[in-house]
Amino acid sequence: MKKILVGLCGVMVLAGCASQNTLVVQTDVDLNQYMGTWHEQVRLPNRFQKKCAADVAAHYERLADGTVAVTNQCVTKDGELTKAEGQARPQADQKPINNAILEVRFAPKWLSWLPTVWGDYWIMRIAGDYEYSLVGTPDRDYLWVLSREKNADPAIVQELLEYAGEQGFDIQNVVSNQPTN
Repeated sequence: MKKILVGLCGVMVLAGCASQNTLVVQTDVDLNQYMGTWHEQVRLPNRFQKKCAADVAAHYERLADGTVAVTNQCVTKDGELTKAEGQARPQADQKPINNAILEVRFAPKWLSWLPTVWGDYWIMRIAGDYEYSLVGTPDRDYLWVLSREKNADPAIVQELLEYAGEQGFDIQNVVSNQPTN
């Protein structure tokens, strides 16, 4: 009996750890309202945005097949405008489908059958009337605070960052795109 109780306690501890690692997402994302241009306010540093120095933005457009065309752009340190085009879609393996749990790829379309070219894009929180978005990945390696306006309200950005911190993101290392006054 003692072994069974110890085993059950171990399972409960593991289940508790698993639930702590689950990333909480917005439950009612309307992808049509999400479409349009978003301006990056802050992000966790990542390799694919290493050259971005200013004016980081993403544009989303709903396609007839239900997927989303994604165009990311930024200005580099050399003053060059750089763009990356990709595609987003709700994650295929989720039932029922939650529009907050997306996957995105920037690899060529002919490689889209490979699961490794798709990355997580989870909408954790929407603030205002689709004026702000907090996006992250369940491994906590990627994080963005986005807004419709280039110059966002610092208080709302901070509020979203604090929420991300509660979710286990290392918010001490974010890179800001907000203008300094």
